[in-house]
Amino acid sequence: MTEDTELRKQQTTGEDRVRMVARQLSEPQTVNWIASEADWSHEPTKRVLERLVDDGILHRDESGPHTTYYPDYRRQAIQEAMRLRDSGHSVEELTDRLVDMKTQIRDWEAEFDVESPNQLRGTLADESLDAEEEDRRREIAREWEHLQRRIKIVGFTIREWDFLAPTTDRAETNS
Repeated sequence: MTEDTELRKQQTTGEDRVRMVARQLSEPQTVNWIASEADWSHEPTKRVLERLVDDGILHRDESGPHTTYYPDYRRQAIQEAMRLRDSGHSVEELTDRLVDMKTQIRDWEAEFDVESPNQLRGTLADESLDAEEEDRRREIAREWEHLQRRIKIVGFTIREWDFLAPTTDRAETNS
């Protein structure tokens, strides 16, 4: 166990760690996976996850071979938009960041002559690529997907800038 992991374990409860892991999920995961990430045992992890489902923070999917849990992505997006709004950055700074992200994606589209991260992954079948270039393309595909998600959230934050203002800001404006 690393020093950071040991320190985190000493400063948080198992339930806290499960909640932290659950809030950061980007795809559905099993109880065992979440318990492992939270460094806590299966049964208490399952109880915490069930409470989070009951509270509407997580969703449970029992359609596959294993029950998985995933966050309410809408709630996550709204919370992230509020964090961006409250971060101290101006709407202009966020607009500049949005333009930068879109430019980066256009650069990758031009460099690799593809239109999506999965098309970029498809280029890995090219036998002339060395291992380093394959790794680079896989990393770019992951970053591309991340930027696509960020573009949606940053764009939403910009569009809803006034609505997302803290209530104290709105109260002062209406006075």
